[in-house]
Amino acid sequence: MARKGYPGAMTATIRTAADPDWLRLDSQICFSLHAASRAFNGVYRVVLKDLGLTYPQYLVMLVLWEQGDLPVKRLGEHLRLDSGTLSPLVKRLEAATLVRRERSTEDERSVWVRLTEEGAALRERALEVPRRIVDATGFDPAEIADLRERLDQLTDALDAAAVAAARDAD
Repeated sequence: MARKGYPGAMTATIRTAADPDWLRLDSQICFSLHAASRAFNGVYRVVLKDLGLTYPQYLVMLVLWEQGDLPVKRLGEHLRLDSGTLSPLVKRLEAATLVRRERSTEDERSVWVRLTEEGAALRERALEVPRRIVDATGFDPAEIADLRERLDQLTDALDAAAVAAARDAD
């Protein structure tokens, strides 16, 4: 479908692999998801400014507010991030005194991430963020719930396809 800001964007059509336009950028679902993600990041950048958080840092805080203290490995599993990406995020949150990292007393290889009092208190100020994001989408709550469900289904299908492709490559 034609989108504002995408010159030459064409009306959405179902394409087949034989269609010469199959490789058009505006035919790629991955690009639509990428563009939506970048647009979300732009809105989150503004909305999160008052909290002093970036979008990835906000995601870390969401998990900790929901789950409580977690080992870095489990935090990464929740966020689908590897430790090389997650560690700098956690270090910046620690520098901002929102979390602290502690080595496990049972397994020194394991590092736990714990909210500080300041990090826990930030949750109250963050309660307004989801409402502002919903408002920015122009969708009603039912549309958002439906979209989330569809995206979760897409993620599950793509995860399964990646596992199958890796298995077939072996």
